[in-house]
Amino acid sequence: MRVHVVSDVHARTDALARSGDGADALICLGDLVLFLDYEDFHQGIFPTLFGAERTRTFVELRTAGRFEDARSLASGWWDQVIAAEGRERHTLVQELVDAQYAEMFAAMPTPAYLTYGNVDLPALWARHLRPGHTVLDGEVADIGGLRFGFVGGGLLSPMRTPYELDEDSFAAKVEALGEVDVLCAHIPPALPELCYDVVARRFEVGSRAILEHVRRTQPRAVLFGHVHQPLARRARIGRTECVNVGHFRAGRTPFALSW
Repeated sequence: MRVHVVSDVHARTDALARSGDGADALICLGDLVLFLDYEDFHQGIFPTLFGAERTRTFVELRTAGRFEDARSLASGWWDQVIAAEGRERHTLVQELVDAQYAEMFAAMPTPAYLTYGNVDLPALWARHLRPGHTVLDGEVADIGGLRFGFVGGGLLSPMRTPYELDEDSFAAKVEALGEVDVLCAHIPPALPELCYDVVARRFEVGSRAILEHVRRTQPRAVLFGHVHQPLARRARIGRTECVNVGHFRAGRTPFALSW
């Protein structure tokens, strides 16, 4: 059995269409939406609304850790766009996200097992799913005789992305899995070397619940994404191999898992 795993697709539709080549199934760990690209200020929902130069300024503030300044500046830009378009912020964002999802789910190979990332809008997925797409969040699936558990979304953070949960809600989903062979999540267990992004120069929020679950149950592997340029791609917790499957938008190559 060979399974390809991707995470942080961020609208890389062309590579996503090829991501299942040579595999029996695809696993996608979320973040299909591209709001903004920290290296290309012309692509994504943010520059579509506000332009490349404003996007550059916004990224520079966030990279410097000035999240409130970035949020305050963007609030004024939103007022201008809402006045010009005559529609609410929520409506504008949903339309642009929905258009991205239409392209990505059309390109998504089958069979595919999916869970949500922290920047995804779960309510919009259902209308785009095709036969052979299975969405799991706090649920398990048998894939090739192994028990795979899936936990989607992220934890509350200064970024305030759309699908963030409090610690208790996230931990309940992890606990619901029980013992699994492979635990698939969008965010990593809360080990510093797995959570630190060396380019953004900050710690992303990792899950203590996943870390405790792994220490207690010792699955074969934990697969995750979220941290685009991690200090460490891999770490071991007892017998469990923890693997960041890579920033698919940048690398365009799926992680291969076989048994």
